Amino acid sequence: MSKWTRLLRRQRNHAARIKRPKQVHRLASPALPGDGSPSDAQRRLDSRVSWVKQQLANCSDVIYRQLTISTGRNCTLIYLKGMTDQTTIQDGIIRSLLQYNEAQDGDLVSFLFDDQAISVSEIEIVTDTSELISAVLGSGVALIIDGEPRIMTFPSASSFSTRSIEEAPNESVIRGPREAFIESLDTNLTMLRRRLKSKNLKLEEFSMGTETHTRFVMAYVEGICRPELVEEIKHRLSYLDIDGLIGSSVLEESIEDSPFSPFPQVEYTERPDIVGSSLLEGRVALIVDGTPSSIIVPVTLPMLMQTAEDYYQRYIAATWIRWIRYLFLFVSLLLPSLYIAITTFHPEMIPYKLLMTIAAAREIVPFPAAVEAFIMELSFEALREASIRIPKSIGQAVSIIGALIIGTAAVQAGIVSAAMVIIVSLTGIASFIIPHFDLGLSIRLLRFPIMALASILGLFGITCGLIIIYIHLINLNSFGIPYLSPFTPMVKADLNDTVIRAPWWAMKMRPLTLNRNDRRQGKDPRGWKNRKEE
Repeated sequence: MSKWTRLLRRQRNHAARIKRPKQVHRLASPALPGDGSPSDAQRRLDSRVSWVKQQLANCSDVIYRQLTISTGRNCTLIYLKGMTDQTTIQDGIIRSLLQYNEAQDGDLVSFLFDDQAISVSEIEIVTDTSELISAVLGSGVALIIDGEPRIMTFPSASSFSTRSIEEAPNESVIRGPREAFIESLDTNLTMLRRRLKSKNLKLEEFSMGTETHTRFVMAYVEGICRPELVEEIKHRLSYLDIDGLIGSSVLEESIEDSPFSPFPQVEYTERPDIVGSSLLEGRVALIVDGTPSSIIVPVTLPMLMQTAEDYYQRYIAATWIRWIRYLFLFVSLLLPSLYIAITTFHPEMIPYKLLMTIAAAREIVPFPAAVEAFIMELSFEALREASIRIPKSIGQAVSIIGALIIGTAAVQAGIVSAAMVIIVSLTGIASFIIPHFDLGLSIRLLRFPIMALASILGLFGITCGLIIIYIHLINLNSFGIPYLSPFTPMVKADLNDTVIRAPWWAMKMRPLTLNRNDRRQGKDPRGWKNRKEE
């Protein structure tokens, strides 16, 4: 037998082992005690409670409260300790059951399931014990009555400690509202509903995660948001099958159009006023239980350069601040690269006196400008990351003192020049001006390849890098909306809320590319100036 024949036979045997189906061991369902009749087994209290205890074995926080009501009929309350309101259980459920203990007129079960006996605001009826377990694990209370196949659940009895409503730490404003989302989904929906008291505000709830069963809500305004956008989001979410939805970032990475793009394609916010204004523009928000950051889609680059403060200040000041942001966006991206390119390849572009100053400062520096820039930029990134990870009580002091000591020591030791320290400092300050953290992180990431191109090709390399970034941006979409909209393609009607912030009375139309109903305002709010004097 030849060598190739033996190799081919070995590969065939290996393929056969892979394709052979594995034996699947299935656990048998627990037998329910009774007289053999399925209906009797389903009605017996002890069999159902035993099955629940078997499913929730080794769960010390599950409480089983047994009661006797209505001529000796037994029932059991099942709930989680620490996840339910004891006052609601005691006063709303147990007391309501016990006060009908001597009822003689009619069937007590009929009173219970007709919402006439239990003084709890929300009651649901289930017949499957698996739904009972889901209700209990979802911080509800379940009531099982002996001889009754139906099971009562009380979702409104849930209660657990949450963080109080505070100001958003990363999106603070001077004149706007101070409240921000917290980790409770119901509280967040309440804050959103307070702002949009409209029947057209739709809040569709979903549950995801085979182990976590995390709730999240898709919010949109019917009649303004395009139905195609809502259906597209549902379609993308239908492909997500995961064991745990631990945060909104899981949804972001699952539904974004270009997962390998460095630019963010959703907007994060902790402010309910931003979510409300985005919904009125025709966008969709995804609010996840357990996280204060909600997702807004679709998103464009001008959106990521805006803040809530723009709409609470006068439009003249807001427009000026936006110009500052766009200017320092390019400063954060290009300043180190321009320094490398000009000092290395194009020194004739620098004025003579400034050139002599830079040359004198670099005389004792042993590294070229590119290596010097990379050393300082990486050091600055390390300091920034360290200031985030260390305790807050010392984080700010360590970051400031570390930057001063390292910068001063590096200049005195002749490792870097004073000009490079100034360049890196200005670049760091410029990156902090970018409002959206993920966009600022993308600019910080792209800064390094552009620095590499500048060290190899000078200004020509910077130009090539900018062209590549621009080509990527014009081909980037967020749920069918161009990322550079309304600049590319040009939509003149939407330019009044991009680089400039037009006054409110001039923004009569919603963004044309986002919604079905373009009209935002009716008659001219400034029409009173045209009123003739009587």
